[in-house]
Amino acid sequence: MAEDTSLSSKDIKAGDHQAYMRLALSLATKSPPKSTNYRVGALLLDIATNEVLTTGYTLERPGNTHAEQCCFEKAAEKYTVATTLLGEALPDEVALYTTVEPCSQRLSGNLPCVDRILAVGKRIKTVYVGVQEPEKFVSDNSSRKKLEDVGIEVVHVAGLEKEILEVATAGHEKLS
Repeated sequence: MAEDTSLSSKDIKAGDHQAYMRLALSLATKSPPKSTNYRVGALLLDIATNEVLTTGYTLERPGNTHAEQCCFEKAAEKYTVATTLLGEALPDEVALYTTVEPCSQRLSGNLPCVDRILAVGKRIKTVYVGVQEPEKFVSDNSSRKKLEDVGIEVVHVAGLEKEILEVATAGHEKLS
């Protein structure tokens, strides 16, 4: 059963990437605005059944948690496995939708989201991204290359960039 979200995932047709990105964006709005992070929303989708497996957003869970991390932790709980074994528990073909490109470096010392994705393994076939990570905190994000190097497709879902960046940077000082 999919989690309760402000937009209903059961009405989204398979392959409607923009609708799933809108759902991820609605999750990002639940993240508290802070000047030290981006507000990001993410969801894991079973490609075969078009079922949202789990969702997450920045700071949803205790600690300095990113949206993808929250998704994976909640999926591990759903399948009652350690996060290190999540790749064995997920369906064969999973897509990850995330409003902002997964981070390749964490200034906090936490595991970067790209490394969390790689740890899940080949079950994640595609990562759909709303925007590239802005260079405010980390420049030269290498997550796309790391994912593509192991055969995970990275697809930009166009059309929501302005809205995603507005939500992502809420709480940041605006430059004049």
